[in-house]
Amino acid sequence: MRRHEDLPDELGSTFSVALARRYGVSHGRLRGSDLRAPFPGVRVQGETAEVEAITDPYERQRQIRVARAADYAPRMHTGHFFSHQTAAAIWEAPLPLVLDVHGDPAGATELGLHVCARGHVPLPRMTGIERHRSRLSMTAVCEHDGFRVATPAATWVSLGAELRTVDLVVAGDYFCREWKSGIGRRDVGKAPLTTIDEMREVMDAGRRRGIAKLRAALDLIRVDSWSARESHLRWLIVTSGLPEPELNKDAFDDSGRFLGCVDLSFPAQKVAIEYHGLQHSAQWSRDVERAAALRAAGWTVIEVTAALLKDETTLLRRIGAALGA
Repeated sequence: MRRHEDLPDELGSTFSVALARRYGVSHGRLRGSDLRAPFPGVRVQGETAEVEAITDPYERQRQIRVARAADYAPRMHTGHFFSHQTAAAIWEAPLPLVLDVHGDPAGATELGLHVCARGHVPLPRMTGIERHRSRLSMTAVCEHDGFRVATPAATWVSLGAELRTVDLVVAGDYFCREWKSGIGRRDVGKAPLTTIDEMREVMDAGRRRGIAKLRAALDLIRVDSWSARESHLRWLIVTSGLPEPELNKDAFDDSGRFLGCVDLSFPAQKVAIEYHGLQHSAQWSRDVERAAALRAAGWTVIEVTAALLKDETTLLRRIGAALGA
């Protein structure tokens, strides 16, 4: 097999054809079989990320979005930036799962790459690009992980155009999470990506698509949620008319012994709601022991699986019965 000529180290793994030509790389070398051309004018060398091997479909779709942004970035206009779902993925924010026509988790071809032009800069024109335009006064842009991207507050506001209210609450909880102190908690004092006030300021900077959903979601965002499923579960409880639970609150028995940090709880009624996602055996064992300790201390523990979360009627009936509602 013929060995390909080495490329200049300065190009990195993903580079524009224009930059490669300035380094003296020939047109023939740029057509080499070891290079991938995800977009016109872009080349990628080396192995592609094995995102399809990721078992969590939500994380797999997030990484597909980020990988596509990385492929496109070398040819990006200086007046453009990543926005909407692409920006959310770059910030690692939770998004709803996108399904294809067969009802399966969508792959790269169904996940649009969202690129926004600021002011009067020409829109991007390329197949596979979801094009947007924003006034200079309505969107803040920053650099994050090597990407030119909408700020967290601006990203959240842009999602109002397409996401449901519940999904906006879930994403808003993530962006505004405060890393508070508690037994065994990590990253205590870490700053949130943005705040509710910052998101409200961006939202009110001009006319917005999905403004009614954004306003409704903003009132339901809380800073103590640790996961997308917790946020979804809280939204379901509150919008059903039941009282709002406290989030990730440490529970103790009457002697002051620590029982655990409860996902969602009603301390006055000693009702704990624990969400169980896909977990390894050690985490599952810890959750079982925590639930047992809570029950021994007189708590009612409602354990929620993905299947139960989909059965909203049964879930809400169990919570209402535990609360005496």
